[in-house]
Amino acid sequence: MANISKRPNGRRLIQFVGNDGKRRTIRLGKVSQRVAESVKFRVEQLNVEKISGHAPDGDTARWVSELSGDLAAKLAKAELIPSRVRQVTTTLQQFLEHYIAERKDVEPSTKLVWGHTQRNLLEFFGDRRDISDITPGETDQFKQWLIGQEYASTTIHKRLQFARTFFHAMFRRKLIPENPFAEVQSPAIGMADRQRFISQAEITALLECCPDHHWRMIVALSRYGGLRNPSETLSLRWQNINWETNRIVVQSPKTKRHGKPTRTIPLFAEVREHLETSFEMAPEGAVYVVDEWFRKTLKPDGSWGNCNLRTTFEKIIERAGLTQWPRLFHNLRASRETELVERFPVQVVAEWLGNTPTIALKHYLMTTAEHFAKAVNVGQKKATQYTHAAGRKEPQKKSVEPEKSRQLRNIAPSCETVQNAGMEDRGLEPLTFWLPARRSPN
Repeated sequence: MANISKRPNGRRLIQFVGNDGKRRTIRLGKVSQRVAESVKFRVEQLNVEKISGHAPDGDTARWVSELSGDLAAKLAKAELIPSRVRQVTTTLQQFLEHYIAERKDVEPSTKLVWGHTQRNLLEFFGDRRDISDITPGETDQFKQWLIGQEYASTTIHKRLQFARTFFHAMFRRKLIPENPFAEVQSPAIGMADRQRFISQAEITALLECCPDHHWRMIVALSRYGGLRNPSETLSLRWQNINWETNRIVVQSPKTKRHGKPTRTIPLFAEVREHLETSFEMAPEGAVYVVDEWFRKTLKPDGSWGNCNLRTTFEKIIERAGLTQWPRLFHNLRASRETELVERFPVQVVAEWLGNTPTIALKHYLMTTAEHFAKAVNVGQKKATQYTHAAGRKEPQKKSVEPEKSRQLRNIAPSCETVQNAGMEDRGLEPLTFWLPARRSPN
């Protein structure tokens, strides 16, 4: 059975108990009592037929087919009739392409990295897969599939992080009921295995093997300036160098979307040497510190994917007789930050290099062989001092009392006289001159 209720504002609603025992409400708005009674009659019929499992009779079916869209939607929401809203299927490829293209707040380099996760998702789930059909169990399988591809732990961590971002956007747009990647995570372990401190001796060997001053400038800016490569080294302009104040304004495309398009670093002596050489050799009207030819490889969207500095740098490393290390340019920058933290507070160094102390401790700062050597030397020095002190047999000579000044020596007798002077026999109390003196009884 259903009943009609009227609100003080004149709006009417119908309430009934469905086949699952839950109370449901259909809000009719401001309608007459006669219209409300008519709808109530049909609601009761539809509810009874739904409970019994029978199809509506011809008269009721005809009434439903002639309903307005608004009332039909309210009956569908009350689960009395099927929804008339056509279910639109969104494929995984359609959403990812549209989402990545519409994000104007991220740099092209970020979209390039997102593209790797997009490729993995489409390869695993298929480009025609309906996003609403992807389950949490399948996302767990996707994680295992990434592990099976033998990606580094950091890569798997980032791919799952981006996948959570994509599906969270689907959830926010109410395209899926939940985010199936919400609890799928993988820790970024093994970062220490990919860290490598590049010593100044190794950099000297690399600089000697660079083909020209442009490459020496790239290496110096990365290792001694701590600039990101290629985005910051190839974006540095001559107008960003202040020779008088010994400062460099670094253009940072990566942190631009975080409200920090630039940062200022000192003009380090190691960098200044190469800057002066490059300035002398720069052609008239040059804008960028490094040859603008490198910037011509930029993609139309402004990303740096075609620069391909890695290939030439690997040849330089081989020519210098060094062993190639992981994360070629990142470890140059990390080595510089590790050096600077030895001399300046970590918050200052983090500001110079454009990260935070937390990120620096997690991804940049390293323990070097010099740290171990320094610790051993300090320990040996303390042990030697202890051995010498323990083996000393002769007592230490007492310190000679400094000679007192003549002034103190002259004052001393007067102090002694005051100290040894006798006390008068009148006692401690002060004299009272207005009283007559007491005579002795004798």
